[in-house]
Amino acid sequence: MQFIIEGGKKLNGDIWVSGAKNAALPIIAATLLTDDECILDNVPRISDVETLLNILKSLGSAVAWTGEHQVTICNRNATFHNPDYQSVKSLRASILFFGSFLARFHTIDMIEPGGCIIGNRPLDTHFHALSKLGVRMEKKNGTYALSSDGLRGAEVVLLEASVTATENILMAAVYAQGVTVIKNAACEPHVQDLVTFLQKLGADIAGNGTTTLTVHGVSVLHGTVHTIIPDTIEAGTFLMLGIANKGKLRINNVIPEHMDVVLEKLKMMGAKFDVSDTTITTHSHGIMRAAKIDARPYPGIPTDLQSVFGVLATQIQGTTLIWDTLFEGRMGYVQELVRMGANAVICDPHRVLITGPTPLYGQEIRSFDLRAGAAMIIAGLIASGRTVINGAEIVSRGYERIVERLQAVGADIQQKDS
Repeated sequence: MQFIIEGGKKLNGDIWVSGAKNAALPIIAATLLTDDECILDNVPRISDVETLLNILKSLGSAVAWTGEHQVTICNRNATFHNPDYQSVKSLRASILFFGSFLARFHTIDMIEPGGCIIGNRPLDTHFHALSKLGVRMEKKNGTYALSSDGLRGAEVVLLEASVTATENILMAAVYAQGVTVIKNAACEPHVQDLVTFLQKLGADIAGNGTTTLTVHGVSVLHGTVHTIIPDTIEAGTFLMLGIANKGKLRINNVIPEHMDVVLEKLKMMGAKFDVSDTTITTHSHGIMRAAKIDARPYPGIPTDLQSVFGVLATQIQGTTLIWDTLFEGRMGYVQELVRMGANAVICDPHRVLITGPTPLYGQEIRSFDLRAGAAMIIAGLIASGRTVINGAEIVSRGYERIVERLQAVGADIQQKDS
């Protein structure tokens, strides 16, 4: 698939933020913890969600879209067997079934998950944490075999503040006998949303929003209705698009406090925008100056936004240092920016220097991963001439109907199936 963009057009109007991909995926996995029906609202219609739902269907779960962004799930008839191979292999988020499978079935055999290639992403933190609850793990020929004779509460110190490891240990711990204390837990907004969902099911969890979570195991959970939080990454992407494009975008369905550090950094750099309870509006005036952007765990700048900051850095005065402290494989987009006219030097796998302002010119480029794809769209929209983005299908994994939403605010962007 390709995106074909005629750049240089000012964007104006309202753009709506979808439900958070990174909240929807673990919450969908967590529905396995109850036999009762769960109704999820504000679920993004993206390919990653569809793939995860297909895995549930392959287990015998009843899954249906009961509204444009509402999914109803009942796992009463779910039985353990190897989940759909192709779905697991294509989706990194399928690791989120480790915790819920172990809690429900006490065993799991799963092919090694796939996903975006953004650097080394070992699962050691997951297995180390789960072993504290009494889980045994063996890997053979690319398949993980995990089992337990019954989960037991324990003190778990995560080797890193991993989001998915925190989510897995939470899901496993809700049914573990006794008390589990999780230290160095991730506290991103989507982790907090998972905790809120688990509490609605009847889980006994304290410390939501902090790096220490205490879980008292329970014997049964019930169904619930839950609304997924807005997507912070999508909000940040649209915000920096409006700033770089110098248009006036009203970004709706936002929780600004989830973006405190991002908003403060942009203000410090000179960006002009207004913030209300649920909306951020960009303005065309203001001179921006370079700053250091270091991507860190929440409440720091999300690694998923560092490539978007990279595009913005080409349009502001001075040299911006972008330092991704989490992943070493997320700088591939920089070479595409250089092909478009950017002045950028990759220092090492974690750091890049970008000096601006420089005009960007349309080129045929490639999307290396989901977030880089969104960054390349912004680059094409602010460049002069035509930009063709290859590998565009990867963007649909995290951004719902991105072409239509951008067209609605004046972007000249088309999708072409190759």
